[in-house]
Order: sequence, then C-alpha cells, then structure tokens
Amino acid sequence: MAAKPLHFWLSRRCYPFTLSLSSHKYRSLSTSPNDDEVEAVFRIINDASSSQNMEQTLKSTGIFLSNDLIERVLKRVRFSHSNPLQALDFFNYTGNRKGFYHTPISLDTMLFILGRNRKFDLIWELLFDMKRKDGNLISPRTIQVVLARIAKVCSVRQTVDGFKRFKKLVPVFDSLCFNALLRTLCQEKSMVDARNVYHVLKRDFKPNLQTFNILLSGWKSAEEAEEFLEEMKEMGVEPDIVTYNSLIDVYCKNMELEKAYRVFDSIHDQGMSPDVITYTTLIGGLGLAGQPDKARDLLREMKEAGCYPDVAAYNAAIRNFCIAKRLGDGYQLMDEMVEKGLNPNSSTFNLFFRVFYWSNDLKSAWELYMRMKEAGCLPNTQSCMFLIRLFKRQEKVDMALELWNDMVDKGFGSYTLVSDVLLDLLCDMGKLVEAEKCFLQMIDKGQKPSSVSFRRIKVLMELANRHNALENLSEKMGTCEQTVHIREECDLPVDTTQSYSLSPQRPSRTPPWRPRRPLRS
Repeated sequence: MAAKPLHFWLSRRCYPFTLSLSSHKYRSLSTSPNDDEVEAVFRIINDASSSQNMEQTLKSTGIFLSNDLIERVLKRVRFSHSNPLQALDFFNYTGNRKGFYHTPISLDTMLFILGRNRKFDLIWELLFDMKRKDGNLISPRTIQVVLARIAKVCSVRQTVDGFKRFKKLVPVFDSLCFNALLRTLCQEKSMVDARNVYHVLKRDFKPNLQTFNILLSGWKSAEEAEEFLEEMKEMGVEPDIVTYNSLIDVYCKNMELEKAYRVFDSIHDQGMSPDVITYTTLIGGLGLAGQPDKARDLLREMKEAGCYPDVAAYNAAIRNFCIAKRLGDGYQLMDEMVEKGLNPNSSTFNLFFRVFYWSNDLKSAWELYMRMKEAGCLPNTQSCMFLIRLFKRQEKVDMALELWNDMVDKGFGSYTLVSDVLLDLLCDMGKLVEAEKCFLQMIDKGQKPSSVSFRRIKVLMELANRHNALENLSEKMGTCEQTVHIREECDLPVDTTQSYSLSPQRPSRTPPWRPRRPLRS
C-alpha cells in the first residue's frame, strides 16, 4: 500500500495546514504542534494496516514528532478509545529513535491505554524497557496509573503484588510509592482495603502527612475518621488544610453539618484559611441536607472571603438545584459561571442530562447537546449513555446516528457501551444497513462489538439473505481479540503469604446544563 501524502490526512478534517520542517531534532522545547498535525498523526495511527505502514506514512508526511506532539496524540488516542496495540507501535517507533526520550506524561498515558484494555503483560514489558533506557521516567504517578488499572479488574492481593514489582523499577521505593498504592485502593477498592494494607505494610514505609490525608479522604464513618486523626497526632504528624477538608467531608456525608461547621470555624484558629475545596465540600453537604439556597449563599460568602469559586464549586451548587428539580436556578448559576469567565465542563452538562433522562425530556436534552457542540465541549461517557438511551426509548434513529457519528469523528465517549444500545435500536427499527455501518466503524476503531450485538445483526442478515455481508462481518469480528477471562488477563504473581480484605468494589459516582429555551423553576 502506497503511503498517502500529508494533504490526504488533513483533508479529512478540512483544515488548512503548514508544515514545519525546520528541525529534525527529536527532543525540542520550542516547537509546538498545531491541531492539524496532531489530528493527522492520530488518523495515520488509526488507519495504518501495519506498524511498517504506519512508520512509512509518518516519514512521508515529514511531521516533526516532538514530545509535545506525542503527548497530545496519545491523549487523543486515550479519549477516543482507539486501538491500544497501534498506539503502542507508535510509542515504540518514536521512542526508538536515536537521542530521543519520552516524557513521563507520554509514558503514563501509554500505560493507561494499555491498562484500560487489560494488556498487563505489555505494561510490564514496557516498564522494564523504560527502566533500561531511562529509569527516572517511572515515578509514583506511574505506579498509581498502573495499579489503578490492575485494581479495577483484579483482587486487592494482586494489586499489592503489582505494587511490589515496582521495587525493581523505581529509583527509590519509598513513602511516595506507598502513598500511590493507598490512593489507588481508596479510589478503586474500599477504605477497609486501604486501611488493612496500610497496617500490613506501614512498618516497611514511614507514613507521612500525605499518607494520613489519603486514608482520611474517603472515610465514611465519622467516628473512625476521628480515631484515625488522633492516631495521626500521636505520631507527631500535624494536620493541614487537606486533613481538615477530609474531616469536613466525612461529617457532610453523615449529615452532621454542625460538626462540619465546627471544624470549618476551627481552621482559622489553626492559623489557616479555608480553600475552595473546603467551601465546595460544604456546598455539597448542604445539598445532601436539602438546603440548596443556603449552599448558593455560601457560594457568595466565599467570594467575600477572598476565595473565588471554580467550576467544581459551581457544579456542586448546580447539582443541588438539579436534585431539587429547580433547573431554572441551576441555569442561572451556569450563566453566572460564564459571566465570571468559567467554562462549564462535561460534568456540568451531565447534571442536566441526568434530569432530562429521568423526566423523559428529549427536546431539552437534544437542545442541550446542540449547545454543547457549539461551545466545543464534548460529552463524557455518562452523558452519551443518557442520550442514547433516551433516543432508544423514543425510537429517534436520526438523533442516535448523529451522536454516534460525532463520537466517531471527534473521539469521545465509550464506543462499547454506546454501540450496544445503538445497535439494539437499529435492529429494532430494521435499519440493517446503518447497523452494519456502525458495526464496521467500531471495528475500524479497534473496538470489539459485543457478541449480543453481533448475534442480532447476524439473524437479521440471514433473514434478509445478505450472506456476503454477513461473511464480511464474521471475518471482521474474527480479527478482533477474543474476550479473555479477567483472571487470565491479570498476569500477576499471587502472594499467598499475606491476606488482605477483599471488599466489593464500589461503583464510581460521576456528578450529573442547559437548552436554549429557559425552563420553569
């Protein structure tokens, strides 16, 4: 296959482009790639038939593959859920050039991509390769990236065993690495798991302020959090603002607002000032207590105290009004955000998509999605699921296909989750041609459609006597990797000398903005 000229890749986005061929040094701080270069390289990676084809095409374009460009391309791959093996070919090709060294951000992004696809054997292979070339690239942040992907699908014991393997990889295996493990367990497993591992391994590491703050950050029981705070003080570790914020968060979750305000007032007595996280936590707590107006007043008070709210603070206040079904007040706060120079993000919009989904308000949800597109804000996966399920419920094929085509073109959302609902809708409506196209688009993106979706399309094609098309789909499906049992994917040695609590994994809670027409409060 002949390599295509650069203008071919750029024409697919219809953007003007000017090549910069002034330097062939691989590591540069001065050259900044533009969006067209990033998009061109991203499409070359996705469309390459082999690693050799990708290398030849990249060379033919003459694009300067700088660290900045590689970082941005890998982030594009990450958020578009593209083929991890083709991304790894790109990473290895750029990293094997003479005199070139990847940045820690590039390495961590590549590891995240592999981990999300459960390529744990490739993760360890890449890490040991990086260790031989530049061991300083592997940091505590790298440890957390890898362990987070392991913890999502493996046991606590296997996560700890993975942590121990890093002893041969990092320059210093210290408390910073230990903290990365604890933070992972708090986020991906449970506080009980994190606490048990802490007590088992704390003799091998010296707990510091960050250690205690991590363990306090996700506590549910106010009594246990208070006891842990006392243990912290007994060890001579003085609390900081992060510690007090965690304690306030525990009280808010337990609806103990009086205690939360007591800690809030004591912060000044300790010679500190509440920060934006302190106020945001209290705003969320007031919402849980059914006091959205008082939370909005606190938003005003923090400005008077010289602490200016960020997007997260506004989102917390907006969420309170969405829960109370007072969307008009929520929209007013969103307008206030914009007036203050803050851009609503996907989480802000998601708050409203949630309400529209449960109220079956397709018109408002579609108007909101159109406004998001105009603002250049891409929906997150949860928003995509609210939309596609709403389209299926009301049998809106055109809207569903527009959302899907936007996802394919702009690279957002989870193809796997959305495609299941979309293909189900298309099959229900007898849209076999459209279903086949979406199925092939997904495979071209390196994503394996579910077996359930394939069986549905297969039955319809057999009934329609489309045997050639079915044979093509079957061949394409066969090229995708077969689903492997989670335990077989976890290529980790099991240490049976230690036992850890194996509490069930808690579901993540993503916080759930505005059509053109004003809604009634």
